[in-house]
Amino acid sequence: MTDPGDTAPAGGPRDTPESATRLFTDHRELLFSIVYNMLGSVADTEDVLQETWLAWAGRESGPDRAPIEIPRAYLVRIAVNKAIARRTALSRRRESYVGPWLPEPLVSGLDRADAPESTADLAERAESVSMALLVVLETLAPLERAVFVLHEVFGYPHTEIAGILGRTPAAVRQLAHRAREHVHARRPRYRADPHLRRQVTERFAAAVGGGDLNALMELLAPEVTLWADGGGKAVAAGLRPVHGRERVARLLLTGPRRAGAQLEVRWAWANGDPSALLFRGDTPFGVLVVELTPDGGRVAGIYFVTNPDKLAHVG
Repeated sequence: MTDPGDTAPAGGPRDTPESATRLFTDHRELLFSIVYNMLGSVADTEDVLQETWLAWAGRESGPDRAPIEIPRAYLVRIAVNKAIARRTALSRRRESYVGPWLPEPLVSGLDRADAPESTADLAERAESVSMALLVVLETLAPLERAVFVLHEVFGYPHTEIAGILGRTPAAVRQLAHRAREHVHARRPRYRADPHLRRQVTERFAAAVGGGDLNALMELLAPEVTLWADGGGKAVAAGLRPVHGRERVARLLLTGPRRAGAQLEVRWAWANGDPSALLFRGDTPFGVLVVELTPDGGRVAGIYFVTNPDKLAHVG
């Protein structure tokens, strides 16, 4: 986790465009992580960071500028408030989205050729919560989500969040309480061991790929839910999440046949969770993440992203 207590000014006087650029670059990874966890979209995160840069550069080069004592706090405040404003546009966009909406996965641990610094490089290092938790965070109001992300994920104290949002500490504590209660009511606090999750994910992928109904039924919990996000552009499981072992198994076993080609499975991490990356040749087909029951024995949730727009940074 990023330490919000590091409030010493980053660098000396900001008298040149080069120093302003360096200060922004030094904090870009933190800004990316915070905004992504608020929006769940790499493209929208990049847009917010661009808006933040323009505001920062304009402020730094303005004729009436005054010294900014803590550049990091200033940049975080700009980015968080611009992300909150963007949530309105995102909410309207998702009302017309085809099928279940899932966050754009941040994939790491997949070998790829060396490349210059890019969004993909930044995404690999980003502090991110799990796919399952991001789905729950989508149900929070924008201010509640901002407070939850800043406090629960990045460890910002309520007093500092109050300054970022322009609210009183008492109001922030109330927002934090509501958000925490909402999240805990919908998300178990249990987290399976990553090694166990990798093992179950491998068995799950083998059962689906091999068309083994019996093995798949043994792995799926009776109340399992499948979220399949094709965005109307790729193979998916329907317009709503699918519930129940029999229905989920039937859809999973027909999906690979509908894909029309043999899929290669590669292993990586998506939002900090073990994941299966499916490729058709060199083209990403999907990212699959499973969530286990509290005893770790069966699959309780399946998150499957096949929308090609959300796979642009995979591979």
